[in-house]
This record gives sequence, structure tokens and C-alpha cells, in this order.
Amino acid sequence: ETNKYRGVVFKFNEPPEARKPDKRWRLYVFKGDQPVGEPYKIHRQSCYLFGRERKVADIPTDHPSCSKQHAVFQYRLVEIETEDGLKKNVIRPYIMDLESTNGTFINHQRIDPSRYYELLEKDVIKFGNSSREYVLLHDQSQG
Repeated sequence: ETNKYRGVVFKFNEPPEARKPDKRWRLYVFKGDQPVGEPYKIHRQSCYLFGRERKVADIPTDHPSCSKQHAVFQYRLVEIETEDGLKKNVIRPYIMDLESTNGTFINHQRIDPSRYYELLEKDVIKFGNSSREYVLLHDQSQG
């Protein structure tokens, strides 16, 4: 089964545990110390595609070192163990590099392609050799 949109075949399919988030997550974009534009509000969908292919990218990464479909930001329902030993389901943000040429980075560490990495509040994401940094926060984040 091919996952297609606007004539472009997606490099990924959403997993069965995909969910819309229950927090109002934001991605703040910086180039050096300077903010770039308004933050992306990334809480209205269960996934967001990063890449140069503007037909399908939810968040365009126009740098030449970025791939057409570079990475996907995915919310997933996962089971965690609470401090008192009980299990509960929570929705957490993840990112997966879509076998891009120049990689995806979390906090300056290149991640392996084709596997999900959980993201935490205040993580810094970079794509390829672009100097833009994307900082993950939500509406309850403390400075």
C-alpha cells in the first residue's frame, strides 16, 4: 500500500500508536541566537514532515543539505511506569530521520535513520548542515 499525497509518495507510514498530542507543543526556530519567525504550533496533527519537498512538507527545511523528505515528527501513545509502579498511557513526541543524506541531530548528536527517538522538552533539533536550530517547548514550559 502506497502512502501518497499530492502525487508524492511518502517515505513513511504513521504507526498504529499515532495520536494527536494532549499538550500544546511548539517548535521555536533559531539561527545563532536570533529567533526566526513565529514558532511552529505542532499540536494539531499526529505527525509533521520536515523536508525540502514543499508539496508535502509540513515544516519546510530549505537548506540545500536537507533531503526532500528529511525527517518526521510523530506523536505516539506509549505505556510508561509511574513512580508508584503503576502503568499508564501517555502521548509523547518522537522524531525519525527518513534516511536523509546529511542526517538529523538531537542536541548535537546524529541519530540513526529509520528509528524513532523520544524527544524531551527543551531538546534542540537540527537537520543536515543547516545552522537553524529547532527548540521543542510547550505552552506550560518554564523559561
